[in-house]
Amino acid sequence: MRGHRIGYVPTMDALEIYLRNHWAGAAAGVDFARRAARSHSDREVARVLDGVAQDIAEDRDQLARLMDTLGVGRGHVMPLAARAVERLGRLKPNGRIVRRSPVSDVLEIEGLRSAVIGKRAGWESLRVLARDDSRLDVAVLDALIARADDQLRRLEEAHTMSVEAQLLTPRGPGRP
Repeated sequence: MRGHRIGYVPTMDALEIYLRNHWAGAAAGVDFARRAARSHSDREVARVLDGVAQDIAEDRDQLARLMDTLGVGRGHVMPLAARAVERLGRLKPNGRIVRRSPVSDVLEIEGLRSAVIGKRAGWESLRVLARDDSRLDVAVLDALIARADDQLRRLEEAHTMSVEAQLLTPRGPGRP
């Protein structure tokens, strides 16, 4: 593992590729989070997911501002491809032919948690680069990392509620 290298700046090509990948993920993430919020069967959880979806959209806007500050163009191909993959992901086997499966509520929250973990890692990477690049505001990146942590906390609570509602077998007369 390499330590901090004073004066090291990544090549723009590498940083541009990195940020464009995160931009593509953000585009798909916003769509995915909004759809998960709209389609969740529990209204309380849906409200939590809607709040997270709004945060993710704001985070995408913040990423756009950071990319502009760094002179990195966003491109259009990767976000379109990411959105297409997100839509294809809706065709997953879920035990139902036509209707939405209750298991989808749980799986979508798990997908959102994974996406937020990836987004948080992106903010952490930029935080490392901020040590050598004054264009990156450490306070802004620290706030984005803290916001991702809050999103993860809310998604964990929503996940627990969904697992209890969708995967626990109700106990009643004649059931152990």
